[in-house]
This record gives sequence, structure tokens and C-alpha cells, in this order.
Amino acid sequence: MKRNESINIGQIARRTIAMEATAISDLQQFINADFEQVVELIAHCKGRVVVTGIGKSAIIAQKIVATFNSTGTPALFMHAAEAIHGDLGMITEEDVVLCISKSGSSAEIKVLVPLVKNFGNKLVAMVGNTDSFLAREADYVLNTTVSQEACPNNLAPTTSTTAQLAMGDALAVCLIEYHGFTAADFAKFHPGGALGKKLYLKVADLSKLHQAPQVTLTSSLREVIVEISSKMLGVTAVLNEEGHLQGIITDGDLRRMLEKNVPTANVQAKDIMSLNPKVIQQDELAINALDMMRQHDITQLLVMDGNRYQGIIHLHDLIREGII
Repeated sequence: MKRNESINIGQIARRTIAMEATAISDLQQFINADFEQVVELIAHCKGRVVVTGIGKSAIIAQKIVATFNSTGTPALFMHAAEAIHGDLGMITEEDVVLCISKSGSSAEIKVLVPLVKNFGNKLVAMVGNTDSFLAREADYVLNTTVSQEACPNNLAPTTSTTAQLAMGDALAVCLIEYHGFTAADFAKFHPGGALGKKLYLKVADLSKLHQAPQVTLTSSLREVIVEISSKMLGVTAVLNEEGHLQGIITDGDLRRMLEKNVPTANVQAKDIMSLNPKVIQQDELAINALDMMRQHDITQLLVMDGNRYQGIIHLHDLIREGII
């Protein structure tokens, strides 16, 4: 293979992206009655969506399966070549089979399709050739025809697989909205990692890891310093005798007071506290706490249960959990 060092890399990259963008845009003309019926079919399917393909289409099939499963549509992947060597056993009578192929006429597809038809399952073809064997035999056709591959030899699956991926996403998003699938539902399937934590981790889950620093209005400066230091959050809430929140004192407030060189012997918490501290309810999502901290350029919030002070959530808590 001879290297061509005279190519314009940037120009080739932009051309490739433009071609694939055009291919995706052109798919809009193929959103027809068959597409709508496939969404209805899958939405009412009592089994799973079995997605199959060969070659690069098989890789796209796996991604579509992953998207379906993560958004509430049960699905599984079946490699077209392995299907005829035993994997057909994964198909149940209530499943819908989605077969992905650019040509629709590969040898494996020609063997697989009659077998699926004999099972009695509904067959959906996602195909780049509507005159192909697969398109003729399918119950429904999702057209992913492209004018050419981005590959300069018009051979390597590039534009065609991008079109397949986009059509799969269109199906998934329609099903999300059809089922009214919410962020809370999404969180059920994504409990791990930063994404899951953003969707389910509550403020209380983090604030309960700390002691709740608090002093009274008449607490001495020494008591304030000891409370802030011992709880190691750089802050303390100030409560009245009934336990109601009155203000907040941060280590920054202490520094600013000392910089003024005022007599400290008789200083009380009420003399240095800041009024109207930023608070958040304990049942809020932790990601909302991060948004508030960013909005107000602060590093901690007082956590409340209704009007009762419960503790502190700190920026470091969010960093530790990988939410940032």
C-alpha cells in the first residue's frame, strides 16, 4: 500500500462529514407509513426486538440493541452468521426481528430470512436496497439508501452505516416518546457511573455522610471556630433557640472579620453571620445542587427538610462522586 503524502487531510475530513450529514438529512424522505407501523409494532411487542446483521451492519445492530435496552425497549443482538448455527434458538414467538443490511442480498441474509419467516415472527428490514431479497421478503422496510459511501473507492461502509445508526436512533427516540419514558426511568437502567449518579443521587445521600455543623445566635467566636474546624466543612449554620435557620458563617467570613481588626472578645455568631444563606431541599437531585453552586459561585449549600436544617452538601462531595 503506497502512502500518498500530498493529500489535504482537512479537506478530506470535511468532505466525509458533509457526505454523511447529507445522507442523514436525506433519510427524512424515508420516514413513511412503514416506519410508523414499525414503531407501533415494537411498542406493542410482548417479546423483544431481535436485531441482526452481518459485517459492519452487525456492529450497528449491537449499538441499536444497546440504545433500545437503555431506553425501555427490551432487545437482544443475534449475529446473522451465528443464527444459522444455533443462535436462532434465542428467538421466541412474540419477538420482532429487525434485520440490518446495506445490500439485502448477502448469503447469510438469504439463508436467515426464510428461517425467520417460518417461525412466524414479524420481520423488519433496515436496508439500503429496496429491490433486494431482504426488502421483498420483509413485512416492513426501513429505507436507508445512500447515494455513495464516503470511502473514495465507494466500498468501505461509512455513509451507509451512519444512515443505519441514525435510523436506529430515530426508532429509539420515537419509542421513548411513545412510552413516555422519563429521566427517572432512564436512571433505573443506568445506576452506575457518573451518568447514573446525575439521574438518581439525591442531596441527602451526600449530606448524611457529614455531621451537621451548627451554632446558636449567641455562640462565641471560639465556639464558632471550633465547630467549623471540627466538622471540617469550612462552614456552619446558625440556628435560633427553636432550631430555625437564621444564617451561615463560613471560614471566609471569619477571615474577613479578622482583617478588620475589631475586638473579638465579645463577638457572637449573630455578629458575623451572613443572612439568607443558599439552601436546597434534601430530596433534590445532587446535580441540582451543583447547578446552584455554579450559579452563585459558592462551594456549599445548607440542606433542608422543609424548614428544618439537616446538614451541608459540599462541592467536594460532588467531585468525589464523579458528578463533575
